[in-house]
Amino acid sequence: MTTVTTEIADAPRRIRWADMGPFIALALVVLIGTLINTNFATGTNIANVVTRSAFIAIIAVGATFVISSGCLDLSVGSMMAFVTGVMILTMNRLEPTMGANAILVGAGFGLIVGALCGLLNGLIVTVGKIEPFIATLGTMGIFRALITWMSDGGSIPIERALRDPYRPVYFGNVLGIPLPVVVTLAVVLVGAFILYRTKYGRRCMAAGSNADVARFSGVSVARVRTTAFVIQGLCVAIAAICYIPRLGAATPTTGQLWELQVITAVVIGGTLLRGGKGRIWGTVAGALILEVIANLMVLSNMVSEYLVAAVQGVIIILAMLAHRFIK
Repeated sequence: MTTVTTEIADAPRRIRWADMGPFIALALVVLIGTLINTNFATGTNIANVVTRSAFIAIIAVGATFVISSGCLDLSVGSMMAFVTGVMILTMNRLEPTMGANAILVGAGFGLIVGALCGLLNGLIVTVGKIEPFIATLGTMGIFRALITWMSDGGSIPIERALRDPYRPVYFGNVLGIPLPVVVTLAVVLVGAFILYRTKYGRRCMAAGSNADVARFSGVSVARVRTTAFVIQGLCVAIAAICYIPRLGAATPTTGQLWELQVITAVVIGGTLLRGGKGRIWGTVAGALILEVIANLMVLSNMVSEYLVAAVQGVIIILAMLAHRFIK
């Protein structure tokens, strides 16, 4: 018995190719892009692609928790628009008395609003006992209507006095790395630690794998899922903080169809849509794949850029078929 155990322990670990799939796919897409257009592999274009993918990647980290717990959030795009609008209005209101410090206060308030939006979704699902699809479909309409009302159907621009001090949050860099990418890495590292190394992460997976068994094991499924929605709201707020300097305004179309991109990134990354399995790093690879494909569509002129959403829809269907085939 000892000999058998030792042999098993000493056996090399097998590479799980299913988990490596998102990274292999990313490498192939990058290789294809390099062959199709020489401008793709330039440093400027690569930095642009990675920076633009930061927003979806940050939100998708939160979505990984929600989906791993057995739920779904369709409101992230509308929530992004609403939180962005609230932050800009707050900064504009405080700017005359606080100056550039209004940016910090507005960002902090945005985190609170994002967490509350996530809490609202979580309570509707867990306390209200409403299916996540229906609950977040409802809040998606609410958040989108609120930003439309707040902007009176137009836009909410940030005050000119705040644009220059806020600009480095998107256009700045740390040791040559764009600041949004640095923020994304920080969010991913924290998310990976929570999901893989903490008791909450294990409970999140258990709730998504089999909620009844998790309850019998002493796990508060309602609390786990509500917390996952709060994490999602915080990730949306962090993405909003990085996004505002890019366009300097919030509109009713801000974040439109981002929920499709977020879910696609999560599914491509290896997280099961039915819950029970989450892949944070795979999610990041999924977000990069989507942005690389969109960038290639613009550079190559092979497919109209207006068909980006259609391509993303095809990708999520293929990803689901791949999951079923692997299973």
